[in-house]
Amino acid sequence: MPEAASTRVRWFLVFGLFVLSAVAYVDRINIAIAGNSIAAEFHLTNVQLGSLTSAFLMGYALFQTLGGWLADRLGPRRVLAVGVLWWGIFTALTTAVSSKIAFAIFYLAAMRFLLGAGEAVMFPASNQFVSRWIPTHERGIANGVIFAGVGVGAGVTPGLISYIMVHYGWRWSFWTSALLGLIAGTAWYFFARDTPEQHAYVSAAELKHIQTGRTVKTSGTSKSGDGRIPWSTILASKEVWAVTLGYFAFGYVAWIFFAWFFIYLRNVRGLDLKASASYTTLLFLTMAACSPLGGAISDKLTKMYGKRIGRCGIAVFALSLTAIFLAFGSQVHSARLASIVLAGGAGALYLSQSSFWSVTADIASGSSGSVSGFMNMGNQIGGALTASLTPAIASRLGWTVPFYVAAGLAAMGAVAWLFVDPERTLSPASSSSPSTE
Repeated sequence: MPEAASTRVRWFLVFGLFVLSAVAYVDRINIAIAGNSIAAEFHLTNVQLGSLTSAFLMGYALFQTLGGWLADRLGPRRVLAVGVLWWGIFTALTTAVSSKIAFAIFYLAAMRFLLGAGEAVMFPASNQFVSRWIPTHERGIANGVIFAGVGVGAGVTPGLISYIMVHYGWRWSFWTSALLGLIAGTAWYFFARDTPEQHAYVSAAELKHIQTGRTVKTSGTSKSGDGRIPWSTILASKEVWAVTLGYFAFGYVAWIFFAWFFIYLRNVRGLDLKASASYTTLLFLTMAACSPLGGAISDKLTKMYGKRIGRCGIAVFALSLTAIFLAFGSQVHSARLASIVLAGGAGALYLSQSSFWSVTADIASGSSGSVSGFMNMGNQIGGALTASLTPAIASRLGWTVPFYVAAGLAAMGAVAWLFVDPERTLSPASSSSPSTE
């Protein structure tokens, strides 16, 4: 008899994570697009507006490791569903803050901090999903697709938020963001499972394919105790610290685009609302295209030359190219040409995205949520720093200098990847090496 056809449930769920990733970025980027309206209503300076993004990112950073630990312990299905509900609630509650109350900025900052705390589970939990569901040779493209949601969500946000804001006000744009999260989180909970062994629609052929290339052993229950790594081992790893430093640099650069690019085009380059939204959308769609492209190239090079070239090499190249684009883009006199060059820098940055998450899934076994959460904490600290530091530097030295600083950090991130050995796996608590099914 012919062999039974293999299903593709893993890719359907990867697409689900792509959608959740997109919704998460709508919820976090909406404040950048609505920033001028919020600043006018609450009488905020650019530095104060930046502090709201920093508040989000500090909440996001501080709860990364906890979010990853919860995903390791409880599984990505429930953790992500609760997380999406949480961040939808605090997106909606932001609209309840009145400009008439004293110290309104502190209430806004509190809402953004708690939004960040809820969103902290998103990518550590998705990485735990990848470690359980995706064979190692497919992790580059899987992570690339998941993080393409970042670009799509951020790319949709300028047009969506601008339209709703112009017609109904900024508060209705936040309500829309919250509703999108509720719908996506509910769908995820009903369709996802923590492991392929639990999913009724995974065929025997697909299950065998997953198990053959998986680097974490699972019993098929949501209690994934196998392969977890003690924190003493994690914190002693130079690979963990190197990718965390690299991701700090990544986050610093990325959040110049997320937090300030729209306002930069409008207020510094002199583009109107429509043109600023269009070029900001172009930038984020470039990210969305380059994220899976980088993952596919990474998988191909890994198959041909090994992980040192496929994971580390693409990251070094991408971050170096980012530094070049940032340095030159800030010097271009034409606002429209500068927008295109800087969009190229954002795309180059996202060529490296899947490398960070693929390496942590590969080396960390059953603790991939915790390790990637720790790494992503570095990313968000970098983002929180740039959200407040960029306008402070720009107000004193002009807007060219912040892009130079970002270019220097991108180059530092490239150097950090030279110290990563992707073949050096961390030892689980129960054995001397990760188990492969």
